[in-house]
Amino acid sequence: MILPIYTFGADVLRQATPELEDNSEALQTLIDDMFETMHNASGVGLAAPQVGRSERVFVVDLKKSLDDEEGVEPATLPGPLVFINPTIQALNGDEVEYEEGCLSIPEVRENVVRPDTVEIEYLDRTLSPARLQATGLLARVIQHELDHLNGILFIDRLSTLKRQLLRRRLREMSRGDVTAAYPILTAPEAARRR
Repeated sequence: MILPIYTFGADVLRQATPELEDNSEALQTLIDDMFETMHNASGVGLAAPQVGRSERVFVVDLKKSLDDEEGVEPATLPGPLVFINPTIQALNGDEVEYEEGCLSIPEVRENVVRPDTVEIEYLDRTLSPARLQATGLLARVIQHELDHLNGILFIDRLSTLKRQLLRRRLREMSRGDVTAAYPILTAPEAARRR
């Protein structure tokens, strides 16, 4: 099922998520729904808080989301990945600046500096322990989505000046003045749901 994506200003986006301890049918359904929601919105990653849930899980799929990009060889991209209770073990490589966006902050894109390599431990979809060393775009997406699980948004990683330049737009968005090409739930709508 396609879920609405919560937009900037929704409280759930600023809350750290607790670790998951049990596999359940509800968790598996959430994971399926997150993939469907992410693909529908043409995203490459999606964290549970973005769909209003406080579970410590995010999904990534560079293969399906980027296989139409010019010059990208689909066979080289990682397919659907599920990260449950992820923890970064190491950040390495050069600090690289790259333009990021976020499904919860539609139409805002800014350059963010992040390490080019990440080592992460997590539980996979079956709650089996896993470890991954990722570089390039996959490393960036992992770091971005893990930030969501800690209540951090990519705009928090911008300079003070850039955040000030975005302040008016973000204030409008938090009041509900936002649209997207996919189903969303604005901050005022999310507050009424509580």
